[in-house]
Amino acid sequence: MVKMQPDLIRFAYKLTMDKDEAMDLLQETFLKALDNVDKFTPETNLKGWLYTIMRNLFTNNYRKVTRDQTFVDQTENLYHLSHSQASGFDSTESAYDLKEVRKIVNALPPEYKIPFSMYVAGFKYRETAEHFNLPLGTVKSRIFFTRQKLQIQLKDFR
Repeated sequence: MVKMQPDLIRFAYKLTMDKDEAMDLLQETFLKALDNVDKFTPETNLKGWLYTIMRNLFTNNYRKVTRDQTFVDQTENLYHLSHSQASGFDSTESAYDLKEVRKIVNALPPEYKIPFSMYVAGFKYRETAEHFNLPLGTVKSRIFFTRQKLQIQLKDFR
């Protein structure tokens, strides 16, 4: 396992894009592998087994973080979702502005609308790219295109 550490660190960094997180993921992978060494079949691909453990740990951690960050309004009247401060509306004018933005975005093809909506919802470019199995540059350019379209169409709005 020690001989495979440099390759595993590179893979962990590719997944996390953060040096500290990559080191944590590597450590977690080694611990998981050592705890489950009895499940490894000798004379098979140890490197592939470790990569699979690492990828699964990363995926499970990502899902856990996403689940933990999701807010579910459990109030009877959906107070948090309906409250004016939570929605960001300070006036009916800003509510109307948001309607215009939504109208423009909804008129776009799904390959532009969905990544932009995910970006606005707080997803990182990398997360959106992984979700759709697209290159990072493609996601960035689609979001950039959508922002440009919004600027052009809303230029004379105010």
